[in-house]
Amino acid sequence: MSASERFSLQPSPDKWQPAWLARGTLRAQRFNLPAGVSSVTFDKALLVGVDFSGIGFVSFSAHGSRFESCDFSGTTFEQLSMGATAVRGSWNRTRWPQSVFRDCVFRRTRFAPLTFFGNVRFERCVFDGSRLRDQTSTSEAEFVDCVFLGRVRDVNFWGRPTHDQAALGRDRNDFTGNDFTGAELDGVAFQHIDLRAQRFPGLPGYALLDRVSARVEAALPVVERWPDPRHREKARFSLEFLAERALKYNDDHRLVSPSELGRKLPPALREELFEALRRTTSGTSPG
Repeated sequence: MSASERFSLQPSPDKWQPAWLARGTLRAQRFNLPAGVSSVTFDKALLVGVDFSGIGFVSFSAHGSRFESCDFSGTTFEQLSMGATAVRGSWNRTRWPQSVFRDCVFRRTRFAPLTFFGNVRFERCVFDGSRLRDQTSTSEAEFVDCVFLGRVRDVNFWGRPTHDQAALGRDRNDFTGNDFTGAELDGVAFQHIDLRAQRFPGLPGYALLDRVSARVEAALPVVERWPDPRHREKARFSLEFLAERALKYNDDHRLVSPSELGRKLPPALREELFEALRRTTSGTSPG
């Protein structure tokens, strides 16, 4: 990608393709869509300090492109591919180019449902009150030193790509230094990620636990003292699932909150179980 390449935004030469193609370099200005255009594919483009705030995209796709210090506040995406693997039929299973978002702001951004993250890397980006929810197509995405604020719901983060590692050129995703202390996590899964390399909420209600399987074994006697057999059964199932996931994905570590310990249990029992897990060994880190 040449920094001196002139920026262009033109209709695709493929008549069946509604998205316009953006190429070249654009710096320090507002991104303006031509009248009647709402779908854009960025193909090996460089955008620095560009303002995308408040734009509504029917389709936004980034292929081998770089976005630095760009503002996506209030931007809406109906279809979104942040690390597209091909453009204009240039499918190549041997190598997928990576798109990079560096020092970008996503404030109150409406991410498309089931966004395809693809081969994308986020560095020092801020996700503030963004619609990050129900996102599962994230197995090739990398996040480094990013800040998450507000609610993050039903999102999977992966430290290991689930497929096509040869095309990506790596067998690990960078996922380190991310700050979740201002986030409310609901149904968020961290798979094959070093949880100790992130910052998590230090508020009551969260705990980063080590030796989860041993903690579960030590907490089971608490459950057996409960009088209602239905509560005991639900708690055993939740604890077994907790230990299994911690061993499989995070070297026997797990970020735990009471809500994860059986949503159908009475709140008082969930809190009792949560405290039992926290106090069983000395390696608990609350933040």
